[in-house]
Amino acid sequence: MKSYETIEIQSGNGVAILWLNRPDIRNAINPVLLSEVSHALKALEKDKSVRAVVLGGHGAAFCAGADLKWMLAAGKAKGAAKQKMGGLEDVLHQIAEYSKPTIARVHGPAFAGGMGFVAACDIAVASTDAVFCLSEVKIGLIPAIISPYVVRAMGERAARRYFLTAERFDGAEAYRVGFVQELVQPQELDAKVNEILGHLVQGGPKALDESKKLIRFVAGTPITPKMRAETAKRIATIRSSVEGKEGIASFLEKRKPVWVPKS
Repeated sequence: MKSYETIEIQSGNGVAILWLNRPDIRNAINPVLLSEVSHALKALEKDKSVRAVVLGGHGAAFCAGADLKWMLAAGKAKGAAKQKMGGLEDVLHQIAEYSKPTIARVHGPAFAGGMGFVAACDIAVASTDAVFCLSEVKIGLIPAIISPYVVRAMGERAARRYFLTAERFDGAEAYRVGFVQELVQPQELDAKVNEILGHLVQGGPKALDESKKLIRFVAGTPITPKMRAETAKRIATIRSSVEGKEGIASFLEKRKPVWVPKS
C-alpha cells in the first residue's frame, strides 16, 4: 500500500481501517483527501485478504466537513471544475456502492460532508461524544451532494428539521432517528466495531457483495412479479456458485467455510 498525505491505512485479520488523517484541522475534506480515499478504497477492494473496511478519523474529530478555503476556491471556479466539487460526489458513491462491507467509526464532530461519509457507509457506530450537524445553511449553502445518502440514512422527516435548522445534535439523537445503528461509550467504541467486524468476516465475500446489491435493488421498489422473479433468480445464481456450494457443504459437514479467517 502506498504512503498517503491525508489518510492512513491499517490492516490485519481480514480488516482494513482507513483513517482520515488531518487532525490539526479536524480531518476537513479537500481534493487531496478525496483523491487519496478513492485510491485507497480501490486498492483495498482488489485485496482479497481484506474482508471489510472501517472509516475513522484521527484526532478529536471524525470529520468536520469541507475545508472552507477549498470551498471558497471552488465557488470561484468555472465550468466543470465548479460542478465537480473536487470529487466528493464520486467518493460518496464509491463508498455506497462498495463491494465490501463498510463501517463508519464515529467520534467527536461529524459535520456536513463528514455526515455524508457516515451515511454512505453500510453501518455506523458512534460514541456518546459524537456531535452531528448539517451546518450548510448557516453559511449560505445547502447539503446537496450528501443529501441522497443522508436522507436515506435518517429519513425525510428528520432531514427536514436538520437540513433547515442546522442544529447540532448528539449521538443519542442520531441513534433515535436511525442515522447510526449503535451508540456506545467512547471507551467501548473500538470493541463494538470489532464485534460487528467479527460477524462480517464470517460471511462469504461474494454473498456480502450480492447482499448489498440486493438491498439497493429492492429498497423502495414495489413487490411486483418482475421483482419476485429477479430475487428468485439471484438466489438460484448464488446457490449454484462455488461460494454457495462451499457454504452449504461446510454447514452440513459442521466446519467453517474456507473464507472465514483462521483464528
